[in-house]
Amino acid sequence: MSTPVLQTEVGRDGWEAIVTDPASAVISSDFDGVLSPLVEDPARSRPVEGALDALARLARSVNQVAIVTGRPALVATELSGVSGYPGLGRLVVLGHYGLERWDAATGKITSEPVPAGVTTARDRLPELLSDAGVPDAFVEDKNSSLAVHTRRLDDPTGALELLRGPLTALAEETELRLEPGNLVLELRPPGIDKGVAIRHLLESTGARSILYAGDDLGDLAAFRAIQEQRATGVRAVLLATRSSNATELIDAADVVVDDPSGAVTVLTALSDAIAAR
Repeated sequence: MSTPVLQTEVGRDGWEAIVTDPASAVISSDFDGVLSPLVEDPARSRPVEGALDALARLARSVNQVAIVTGRPALVATELSGVSGYPGLGRLVVLGHYGLERWDAATGKITSEPVPAGVTTARDRLPELLSDAGVPDAFVEDKNSSLAVHTRRLDDPTGALELLRGPLTALAEETELRLEPGNLVLELRPPGIDKGVAIRHLLESTGARSILYAGDDLGDLAAFRAIQEQRATGVRAVLLATRSSNATELIDAADVVVDDPSGAVTVLTALSDAIAAR
């Protein structure tokens, strides 16, 4: 398989660093929209064909493989099917943007305490949605955060705008952050995002190179953290899928693909390049 078209010199440099020294590399990816197609019902997300095999092939050579997601770690572990999958002993699932960590090697999960503001927001949301005229918006309860989805509604964009003001006020009242995504607004504890998770991952592994794959606005924090780490000598490949049409993320990427199948193609090409060395 040929090398994907990397649009930037730093991306090409990152690719070469991973290929020549995989033992000091980390491969990390969002789940929804990158390893799994986006679906209306989040509970029905499943990896695209070949995704787990590509990760397992990489895990044989690299320092660590990580799935970084806003979902609870155990939910992402179950939906992705990584538990017990052959060859994924070096995989971790960083759930709740790093608040939770599931380790394939031990099967154990560790987590940080959930702020009290999340409980308050959970209690207030049904009334808020009703008062905003959007009672049928789907609330995905992630335990440590609450994501309000409008994708299933007749006018998802209009509903999102109706909710933006009330949810902003609720976030301020409960000392949470309101994070936008693809037809979703999420109430999340402050100081928690994929950038923080990626920095901790790099620190804990001592990795000197990293590939990160994302699709949504929530992945921008990871991209920015990696761009900052590049200034310290970390070499990187930033991969974006067009699943969520997140223009800012796509513009910042070193390689862009249309969908999760394209992401699998890139990951497979990387494992082929490592094996060829």
